[in-house]
Amino acid sequence: MHIVVFFTAGSKKEAQKIASGLIRKKLAACVNIIDKVDSIFFWGGKVQKAKESLLIVKSTKAKFPQIAGLVKSLHSYDLPEIIALPVIAGHKPYLRWIDESVR
Repeated sequence: MHIVVFFTAGSKKEAQKIASGLIRKKLAACVNIIDKVDSIFFWGGKVQKAKESLLIVKSTKAKFPQIAGLVKSLHSYDLPEIIALPVIAGHKPYLRWIDESVR
């Protein structure tokens, strides 16, 4: 099963470091980084705001435990967001490319 994993990072530099690690270790076929995302969230008993980088990772469900482990090991947050959504449909050649890229 193919998945898209989302998580945020505190800076573009941190996002690039994690994305590069995911690609080098063949845990992801592609990682998009969207910089300067405005995040509003509840943390530490109050509403917080932050400028973050959003990472969008294309991979497979089988790789999720390793993806989560790598993100946690390189991330600066105490509790990083790491969520995966299933890909319910997709362009078949692109999905094959994901499979080939993470082997």
